[in-house]
Amino acid sequence: MKDTVQLALGNAVYASALREMLLRTGSCNVECVDRPDPTQQGVMVLDCERLDLLPRPFQSPERVVLIARNDPSALSSAWDAGVTSVVYDKDPLATAVLAVMAARLRVRKARD
Repeated sequence: MKDTVQLALGNAVYASALREMLLRTGSCNVECVDRPDPTQQGVMVLDCERLDLLPRPFQSPERVVLIARNDPSALSSAWDAGVTSVVYDKDPLATAVLAVMAARLRVRKARD
């Protein structure tokens, strides 16, 4: 069974491009959502606004890949929540794909 990746990003162009790249890997299902669902298994790719919608404390912060501006004040709440996977919105999409792949491995390892 393929893992599911939820994309909850305000930038529709970025989300669409990332979705296409992830689908090309053929190794996961990708859902674009307005609001992330932490009860659903798998990785959640979020921007700072969607991150703030999640209840705290996070049960599994290793599931989150944050796409953020290079702004220290925007990142502090992510660090406080335990998020360790951050990709800047100006980084190449391939960097985000690698971060998602790494998060998928962390999720699988935690499950096993």
